[in-house]
Amino acid sequence: MRSGRFAVTAELNPPDSADPQAVYDRALVLASVCDAINATDASGANVHMSSVGVCALLTRAGYEPVLQVSCRDRNRIAIQGDLLGAAAMGVRNVLCLSGDGVQAGDQPEAKPVFDLDSITLLATARTLRDEGRFLSGRPLEARPDFFLGAAENPFAPPFEERARRLAKKVEAGAEFIQTQFCFDVPRLASFLRRVRDLGLHHRVAILVGVGPLRSARSAEWIRSHVPGVVIPDEVVRRLRLVPGDRQQEEGKRLCIEIIQQVRELEGVRGVHIMAYRQEELVAEIIEAAGLLPRRKASAVGTAAGVEA
Repeated sequence: MRSGRFAVTAELNPPDSADPQAVYDRALVLASVCDAINATDASGANVHMSSVGVCALLTRAGYEPVLQVSCRDRNRIAIQGDLLGAAAMGVRNVLCLSGDGVQAGDQPEAKPVFDLDSITLLATARTLRDEGRFLSGRPLEARPDFFLGAAENPFAPPFEERARRLAKKVEAGAEFIQTQFCFDVPRLASFLRRVRDLGLHHRVAILVGVGPLRSARSAEWIRSHVPGVVIPDEVVRRLRLVPGDRQQEEGKRLCIEIIQQVRELEGVRGVHIMAYRQEELVAEIIEAAGLLPRRKASAVGTAAGVEA
C-alpha cells in the first residue's frame, strides 16, 4: 500500500476443525494472487478456528496474515494479551472490529463482552505500539510492530455520517480500511467524495470489499441474514435473468466488473475479496480483473515448506 501498488487481500474462511492442514489447503488457493490473507474472528458470531490460531499457522507457512480482532468476545485484558501473542508469532497486520452481535450467530444465548469498540480497540493497539505500554500504564519490554486497520460500511445508513465515522477511526490509528461488500458503485463513489473532502484519502488506504454471489437465491439470503450487507434489487434481478446453472458464473462476472469500476475511483487503494465457500474463484477473479501478477513465487509459503 505504501508503495502505491493496487493491493489485493482476501478472506480465509477458518475451518470447523482442529486440523492445521485445513488452513494450509485454503491458504494455498489464495496466497499466490493476494498480498495478504485475512483470518476472520468468529464472523457472524459463529464459532470457527480462532483468528490467532489461523494467523499462527499462516505465519509458520510464510504467508502474510491479517489478524481480525473482534470486541464481542473478549475484554481489554484478553485482547491486549492476544495482540502481543500475535505479534510474537510475526503477525504485523491487525483489523480492529466491534463484531456482530451474538444474536446473529448460532449460539444467541452467549454473553457478549464489548468492553471495547472498534475505535477504542484501535487506540489500544496504537498505545501498545507507539507508547510501549498497556492501558493500565504498565510498560512493555518490547513493542509490537503493527499496521492497523478497521472496517467501514459506506452502503448502510446514515450515509452522511460514514465519512465522519471513518475520520474517527483514522484519528484512533487506522492506517488501512476494508469495506463491507460493494454491490453499489455509485453509493461508494458518493462516500469517497466525502472522504476526499475531508482529506482522508491521503491518510488511510481504502480497500473496497468485493465478492462473487453464487446465485439469486444466495444473494437474497445474504441480504436478509448477514448484518450490514446491502445488495440492490437490480443485482438480484440480474442473477435471476440467468439460468440457474449459469448464475455462479454471472456472479463472478459481476464481481470482476465491480473491481474494474472501483479501481478507477480516486481514493481506492485496493480490494478485499470475500468469497465464502468459493475460494477457488478468487484467482480467476483477480486474473480476469487484470490484477496479476502479485507476488514473487519465492515469497509465497507452502504447506510442504512447513512439513520440511
